[in-house]
Amino acid sequence: MKQDKIIAVDIGGTNIKYALVSFRGEILSSGDIPTEASKGIEILLSKLDNIIQTFLSEEILGIAISATGQIDYYQGKVVGGNPIIPGWIGCELVKILEEKYHLPCVLENDVNCAALGEAWLGAGKGQKDFLCLTIGTGIGGGIILNHNLYRGASAVAGEFGKLHLRGKEEVYEKYASMSALVQKVEEKTGKHRNGKEIFDLYWQEEKTVVSLVNEWIHDIAEGLKVLLYLWNPSCIILGGAVTHQGETFQKKIEEELQKQITPNYLECLELKFANLGNHAGLLGATFLLLDKIKQEEVKQ
Repeated sequence: MKQDKIIAVDIGGTNIKYALVSFRGEILSSGDIPTEASKGIEILLSKLDNIIQTFLSEEILGIAISATGQIDYYQGKVVGGNPIIPGWIGCELVKILEEKYHLPCVLENDVNCAALGEAWLGAGKGQKDFLCLTIGTGIGGGIILNHNLYRGASAVAGEFGKLHLRGKEEVYEKYASMSALVQKVEEKTGKHRNGKEIFDLYWQEEKTVVSLVNEWIHDIAEGLKVLLYLWNPSCIILGGAVTHQGETFQKKIEEELQKQITPNYLECLELKFANLGNHAGLLGATFLLLDKIKQEEVKQ
């Protein structure tokens, strides 16, 4: 394949990650820049143009975009989500990019892309069905059924963080996300600490932090319990900053889950941490682009 390289971009609220990726999923080069979300859609499009122009001297197969927000893959359009980038909701990004660069393009939600990346080359490889959750600023979800991404009737399935588990105002991500943990620690100790600092204290067995993190683990398991009762999956993959805490921390989540759910839901369940790190979304978007090209070739 002569044109065997893909420009992959992962648009987040804080940073834009990008990479040149081979059709086998090899990261050939990569980088990141600040999103500067508050500056709006025009600045974002300008940043995308700078990234894309950097790679156009290569033989490029297409452009693959993973992005924050509710994305309608079939329309190539942002249809909802938090309005952190003014002008982002309603943006028909695939149309804009395909008309400008005359290359095939795909756009999909970042957690859906992470799930696809893990299914292709990561912790979900070989798994027929699994749920993927990323625990970060919020909580996002992706659903893989029969090796395919399940998008739902309006292409926005998997908003696990928006589940109301404790009443009208208490959505899952409000108390089980990484930002919720940071807020909880600050309220209790009077000091603002980021996730790394909190876990450093946790592993040093600082009493207050240990108690708060253990409460947080309980909260994470509470949401997983609901998803297990609904889906009865054979595998759940957790992504986001929590994966940096390693196998010991994964075991703590498993142990808490065992306390909350009946054994028949656990006997076939495998809980895993994602293993593609920051590249998961880029690789999932790349997979989608390759699939789109393949489907178009079949139609011809």
